[in-house]
Amino acid sequence: MSPGAEKRLLQGVMAVTLLLPLTAAIAGVTGGPRFLGHPPVVPTDLDSHFRYISGLFLGMLLLFASCIPGIERKGSRLRLLAFLVVIGGAFRLLSLGLVGMPSLGHRIGLGIELIEVPLIVLWQMRVARRFAATAT
Repeated sequence: MSPGAEKRLLQGVMAVTLLLPLTAAIAGVTGGPRFLGHPPVVPTDLDSHFRYISGLFLGMLLLFASCIPGIERKGSRLRLLAFLVVIGGAFRLLSLGLVGMPSLGHRIGLGIELIEVPLIVLWQMRVARRFAATAT
């Protein structure tokens, strides 16, 4: 596969990967924790904190999306964002061990956070190397 074709495939995988978490972040910002389908009475501080965290998550996802164009040159940003995602995933895994199995959506998120995102970083590094090799 040519470097250009591999780059486009990576860009497509990243775009598709962002769809589920982007949907969750927007739902969290607009609906607070109610979108998770739990008690109808949500304490004010919980709603405030949930929307704040959802806003941070949305910002992070927009930064991930900004890596898609020119992905071969966005390694530093992608690695920083991936570090944040993996840290969050590690604590989601801790919650699984301490509190129990979360819903399917959260388990999918855990897979994205601890498996797919690190693989995307490794793939981006490969694409960057291939582009650097063709530039010399």
